Amino acid sequence: PESLSFSDRDISNPRDSRVVYRQIPGWHGKCTPGDQFPASLCGQKLIGAQYYNAGFGGFANVVKDLPYEINSARDADGHGTHTSSTAAGNYGVPASALGNDLGLISGMAPRARVATYKVCWGRSPEGGCFGSDSVAAIDQAVADGVDVINFSISGTRTNFLDAVEVAFLFAADAGVFVSVSAGNSGPGATTVAHPSPWVTTVAAGSHDRGYLASVTLGNTATYGGASLTGGVGPDDVVWSANVGKATANPTEARLCFLGTLDPALVAGKIVLCDRGVNARVDKSLEVLNTGGVGMILRNTSANSLNADLHSVPSIHVDHVSGAAIHAYVTGSAGPTATLSGGALVVAAAPDVAAFSSRGPLLASSDLLKPDLMAPGVDVLAAYSPSPAGFNFNFLSGTSMSSPHVAGLGALLKHARPSWTPMMIKSALMTTASQLRNTGTPIAGNPFGFGAGQVVPTSAADAGLVYNSGFNNWLAFLCGTGQLQASYCPLIKIDPSNLNLASITVGELAGTQTVPRTVRNVGAAGTYNVSVSAPAGIDVQVTPSSLTLSAGQSAAYQVTFTSQASAVIDSYAFGSLTWSDGTHSVRSPLTVRPVALSAPASASSTGGAISLPVTFGYAGVFGATARGLVAADTQPGNVADDPANDINTALGSGVGVTFHTVTVPAGTTYARISMFDAFTDGNDDIDLYVFNSAGALVGESGSGTSAEEVNLVNPAAGAYTAVVHGWQTDGPDANYTLFNWNVGTVSAGNMAITAPSVATVGGTANVDLTFSGLSAGSKYLGAVDYSNGVISIGSTIIRVDP
Repeated sequence: PESLSFSDRDISNPRDSRVVYRQIPGWHGKCTPGDQFPASLCGQKLIGAQYYNAGFGGFANVVKDLPYEINSARDADGHGTHTSSTAAGNYGVPASALGNDLGLISGMAPRARVATYKVCWGRSPEGGCFGSDSVAAIDQAVADGVDVINFSISGTRTNFLDAVEVAFLFAADAGVFVSVSAGNSGPGATTVAHPSPWVTTVAAGSHDRGYLASVTLGNTATYGGASLTGGVGPDDVVWSANVGKATANPTEARLCFLGTLDPALVAGKIVLCDRGVNARVDKSLEVLNTGGVGMILRNTSANSLNADLHSVPSIHVDHVSGAAIHAYVTGSAGPTATLSGGALVVAAAPDVAAFSSRGPLLASSDLLKPDLMAPGVDVLAAYSPSPAGFNFNFLSGTSMSSPHVAGLGALLKHARPSWTPMMIKSALMTTASQLRNTGTPIAGNPFGFGAGQVVPTSAADAGLVYNSGFNNWLAFLCGTGQLQASYCPLIKIDPSNLNLASITVGELAGTQTVPRTVRNVGAAGTYNVSVSAPAGIDVQVTPSSLTLSAGQSAAYQVTFTSQASAVIDSYAFGSLTWSDGTHSVRSPLTVRPVALSAPASASSTGGAISLPVTFGYAGVFGATARGLVAADTQPGNVADDPANDINTALGSGVGVTFHTVTVPAGTTYARISMFDAFTDGNDDIDLYVFNSAGALVGESGSGTSAEEVNLVNPAAGAYTAVVHGWQTDGPDANYTLFNWNVGTVSAGNMAITAPSVATVGGTANVDLTFSGLSAGSKYLGAVDYSNGVISIGSTIIRVDP
């Protein structure tokens, strides 16, 4: 809180004590005093500071495993200081670290006020952020009167009704713009977090300030990398795994964990450390602590390169160079290395950071995530000196990209006070750029960068915007099937039809028409449409021209039709742009042609049901049954977990109960479930499933005891189902654990009537009737669809007669 980035004084004149921020009418927040954080540290810039640890069981439970933590809003790892100053730190703050003058820095919205709500405890990779604490903080921030929330924390990939996502739904309904991190689990597909359409999910990109250096080995080979430090060498170079303490964990020594290297083997040498698990700067700190003079940090797989503020001269190299350096260091007699100092260069940018999580979205194939991209690599901002002694630091992650967009959201909210959060999101998306500073396209596709890299000045004059609100989001939730309410049949929409600035059709079976509505937030004019169609897809927009007065809205439709050249089950990308000659309002198009669109699941209490299907091909069609099979059950009892933490419970054995579930050979689909009706009270118990090797293969942690883990084509063997007493309504909970193993053949209890011929774009019903089922049992099976040659999909069926 002492950082100049949060000062309410004139930082350009330290002797001037004049307060430059005015009081805020209607602000209800507070500055809660705590350890190392008296309320007097708040002012007219930092106007609120609160902290939440009830999810951890109180601060006593926090410090049990995290003794360095601070019982207040002060951060112990620098993360909160860095993200909040990125969003709204003061303008023109002089930054320096390790004797380096880093220039002047500014937050995105330097005159915005800051209120901080601490919900995360511990440093990476330990500690965490409890959802219950996050929900409490989000609700309080909305009640306090914030305009924007930045949430630099990952989240669910699959559940729109996750407690944090629902808290953000109500925040957005209250007019709060919410920016969230897409996650740091890239570059793999389907890793993006925070699926909800009412938040702005931000990917991490690079910026054009590169800090490059080189390492020259004793064999004269030279490799490039990233560095902010000075140079060193030539000096002897050793691999960390070979210089660990005899008592150290070998893996931790290889990763240069603090306290793992042997000073007798490291002193005076450059150390080659592997990236992963612990903080990159902790690795160089361990080299310093053991007398080393430099570090080469190598990626062991494709990932970003980061110019961090290291404790010794350091260079960060990619996995290809790293493998070559490792081979030299471990295979040569008397290996040496020389590190050059880092030099500032103008780099080609932006590119999607390798760590940035990617789509497609697991929660719904009809929604594009991430929404857009902002800088998230080597971002310089204020920092808490607690971990490393720095007041400023370079950090990387979607934690760094999200506050860029939060700050821009604040600027837009100030400049356009009548805009809703979704209008702000729309403006940022439709004006985003898909080009690097070299004029070449950003590598990848919208699953990496969404609509593109934000261009804030253009967003303030977006021309047209897309808007949606609470009732639209309920209709969307009903359409996804995740919300099942009495009003859903009356209001549900196809998820593709939610009025967003992106258009995504996750299952295009032949043809589909998607509606959109735009509002003119500029001067009167005529907008004409242009389309860059996804490969193999015909795109028709009706009408193709919109004449709008200022403030007027208009609807249009987009019809997608799969062509013979379309690649089935493969995503294709394009764009749709409305232009009046001044504004270009661009929407990304994401389409996946499929042979068949059918419900993913359906259920019955024993009566007949019909499954609507739509065909994306012409030819033979067939439907066959797998199952139905009755559930196996196991009664159980689990004690309440006083720590409300699965990791603590697994270690102590308190608050968890273990069940063995056997999956026989030939199983195509296994499900393990619990139900609210089969517990003895108002309990919240969760479910985790591990395979025979001890690897977590599925988890379910809803807000009740209705939990479900599904395994597709699982390996045969014994699995362990762990029931966790997250929060029982007494000292324990009685429950019943259900599991099903669906094989490859029909059990003869599900009859199927289906058409035998498919036509492109045609629709039909696959009708199911059931017989021979025992009342009170729970059955599971599947309907498999084929084109006469190969399988083209399936629907999971559950029947509770």
